[in-house]
Amino acid sequence: MSLFEKLYTFIIFLAVMIGIGIGQVELIRANAESFILPILVAMLYITFLQIPIEDINNAFKNIKFTYTSVLINFVWTPILAWLLAMVFLGDNPALYIGFIMLMVTPCTDWYLIFTGIAKGNIALSAAILPLNLILQVILLPFYLLIFGGTTGVIEFSFLVESILIVLFIPLVLAYLTKMLLRNRQELRENLISRFSVLPIIFLSLAIVAMFASQGQLLLDNLDLMWQISIPILLFFLINFFVGQKAGQLMKFPNSDRTSLSLTTLARNSPIALAIAMTAFPDQPLIALTLVIGPLLELPILAIITQILLFISRKHTS
Repeated sequence: MSLFEKLYTFIIFLAVMIGIGIGQVELIRANAESFILPILVAMLYITFLQIPIEDINNAFKNIKFTYTSVLINFVWTPILAWLLAMVFLGDNPALYIGFIMLMVTPCTDWYLIFTGIAKGNIALSAAILPLNLILQVILLPFYLLIFGGTTGVIEFSFLVESILIVLFIPLVLAYLTKMLLRNRQELRENLISRFSVLPIIFLSLAIVAMFASQGQLLLDNLDLMWQISIPILLFFLINFFVGQKAGQLMKFPNSDRTSLSLTTLARNSPIALAIAMTAFPDQPLIALTLVIGPLLELPILAIITQILLFISRKHTS
């Protein structure tokens, strides 16, 4: 892990604090919002550049693992997210939508780091990564309509337009860049390596801009942080047991079971946040939920990795 990756939670928290601080200046507060979209598009372009989308066929070399993780991530998890949102956030449509957005987008980067620490099957986890990305981009609008269509917050045409701008443009640009560099492997690898820390920097800048323009909202709604924390913690607890039990039922070796747990636990807050900031500009509490998510998620994943390491040692001893 690079220093930036180790300090990810602290960097996000610091970005929130800086945003609130500079947002006290009227000129900055009035103009900060206009910087969010270009920063997010740049962040996602570099993120997608690092994902081997062209290797999506690798996911189907281990069909058993692929369909198990897809069923948990894209069938079971949306249902669990909806149930938790209904119970704990049903009276607040913005938090409800933000929570569902966070939970229906499986991670496409961080979980590989934690998989390595927990001695999971990194090759298997990496193989499923492009499929997770493509499926979440396609399915996110449908999840939001199915589970959040009655809230009055979602306008389908605006949601689709936002997804086209924020996700498909960077995705297509990343794919074209890879095609242009397909015969220059060394240059491509150097480029990806040099850009590896930029997504974190761009995400932090987007969070600074968001809280500079809407920071007062957080200060006025600090109690909501506790309200959103309970379903997030329950999600990780329930899905940890679901992933472990599913791995046992499918008779996966311990390393594959570790990979399954982490790919079905880690969430893709940057992508969900990018959509929230553009699709719901007049609902900043949705984005607030997606900032609180990773502040809780990374420490939880660090604890889960240690639990998975303990389970692994128990099996090998």
